[in-house]
Amino acid sequence: MFNGYMTLEDVDVTAKRVFVRTDYNVPLDEHGNIVDDTRIRETIPTINYLLDRNAKIILASHLGRPKGKRDPKYSLFPVAKRLERLLGREVKFLPDCIGPAVEEAVFSMKEGDIILLENLRFHPGEEKNDPEFAKALAKLAEIYVIDAFGTCHRKHASVYGIKDFIQPVVMGFLLERELKYFEKALVNPQRPVVAFIGGAKVSSKLGVIKHLLDKVDKIFIGGAMAFTFIKAQGYDVGSSLVEEDMFDEALSIIDKAKKKGVKFYLPVDFICGQAISEQTPVIEVAWQEIPKGWMGLDIGHASVILIREILKDAQTIVWNGPMGVFEIDKFKMGTFELAHAIAESPALSIAGGGDTDYAIHKAGVVDKISYISTGGGAFLELLEGKQLPCLEAITKVK
Repeated sequence: MFNGYMTLEDVDVTAKRVFVRTDYNVPLDEHGNIVDDTRIRETIPTINYLLDRNAKIILASHLGRPKGKRDPKYSLFPVAKRLERLLGREVKFLPDCIGPAVEEAVFSMKEGDIILLENLRFHPGEEKNDPEFAKALAKLAEIYVIDAFGTCHRKHASVYGIKDFIQPVVMGFLLERELKYFEKALVNPQRPVVAFIGGAKVSSKLGVIKHLLDKVDKIFIGGAMAFTFIKAQGYDVGSSLVEEDMFDEALSIIDKAKKKGVKFYLPVDFICGQAISEQTPVIEVAWQEIPKGWMGLDIGHASVILIREILKDAQTIVWNGPMGVFEIDKFKMGTFELAHAIAESPALSIAGGGDTDYAIHKAGVVDKISYISTGGGAFLELLEGKQLPCLEAITKVK
């Protein structure tokens, strides 16, 4: 599926100016400190490979949503400092990403130098896929590397428009690894394949669920979207979140699963509250017994036992989306228990999406999941069976 695209190892980078599009869109606290540097660490293998070959390394990324304007709170300066710590060497930070001053700094680089450019999204041309902006970026490089999986679903100048102005465009090691794991999980998987899909709304995961029904042997739907499936079948769910306009879709998914022989599971009990708050009283009830005025905010203990049963023979596990409002302590049990159950399974496990990634970190099982994707939207688009725009930019092997 992803063979035939050029990777970093297909080109000679020795002493060349190599532009690496990374995804350093990391969470910052109110003081501008990096809260989680996973995305930075994930690019270190690519950077080290280039350093070993005396390349001149130009790193570029976006951060946040500055909407095409310069905004100090979205500066990549803290990322440059963190990179210096991780690499143990100087990373020169430039206050812009295009223009004469940037060109002068880049064209005077020595072998082994590293430059980090300022936020690409400070220029409106990045998100508008403006050819002039793409051309200005391409001017800096002799080889262009896309290693920003988290942005691969966007048709932005630095991951899509760039192809018209520079060749070769190759995959970095992070992007290559993401695609290889995805292929292992859903293109040529070891079976049975089990998927856990959570989150609030069926509408946002509809394409994912439909596509997965062609790929998996079992699927478990958790999170608030379970209530749309339950209510669509005529059962009461108290005041739990429901999308009534999705009832027909929900019923057709259950029907499709049956026809395809895919085992389709919903939670069998819920932990309920009267409001989404730490103060709300809590009850745990079977799925048919949610009282009026109460809402399901997490899956219950019987559902966790069911999950462990489902996982017993799993060879491949795919997980996207939490099982409840895990940010609140009273409703984190289901998501954390799912994380632990997947971690304890010997199966190949791949998880992705911002909330899922955060939950795995909070549950303390990062090292026990085979692969945690660095991309939210890009991961979902792959789960939906869509082609990532960035692959159109990458040079094919002759």
